[in-house]
Amino acid sequence: MTTLLLASASPARLSTLRSAGLDPLVAVSAVDETRLLVAAAAAAERAGSGPVPPADQVLLLARAKARDVREHAALARAADVVLGCDSMLELDGAVLGKPVDAADAVVRWRRMRGRAGVLHTGHCLLHRDGREASAASSTVVRFADLTDAEITAYVATGEPLGVAGAFTVDGLGGPFVSGIEGDHHGVVGVSLPLLRVLLAELGMAITDLWRPAAG
Repeated sequence: MTTLLLASASPARLSTLRSAGLDPLVAVSAVDETRLLVAAAAAAERAGSGPVPPADQVLLLARAKARDVREHAALARAADVVLGCDSMLELDGAVLGKPVDAADAVVRWRRMRGRAGVLHTGHCLLHRDGREASAASSTVVRFADLTDAEITAYVATGEPLGVAGAFTVDGLGGPFVSGIEGDHHGVVGVSLPLLRVLLAELGMAITDLWRPAAG
């Protein structure tokens, strides 16, 4: 059995992988996401290449998280491959990570309701031999036209404060997502079809990561 180490504190990512038959180890990176994105934006400005595209931003962070955990986490010694992920919602050309606070989440939802955004999730796999495979999934998410009362009630649960884009599709926010065009798992936080492809690039099969059958 191949051992996977998930470089993420996301319960949704862990649950998605477990539901797909995987039983990953978990270690959380100490990456300063804001510092990395500011540095990337400054480098792009100096190069005259314009803003860093959202898909590139989530890939940058996914790689940084995977590399940080591979280098510093004690559990990395027991892992054949490390998976780093990061998600952001793109709306009107702006990239939205986790809300700053409840007031920010309310403002976000008043912008999002009745509209569509693109949820980008970066994935980076690092093999123990140093090989790397990475890519981003991008999925259109259509939001229901929530009332002010629904927004207030949803934000009061605290759920939107800990997730990119201030929503979930697999939790309390599910009723407020009216449609998805693309990979549902990518919206949850880890694209299983893309993970399969990236593993294949490293000469591995996702079936190698399935937990042994009981008995």
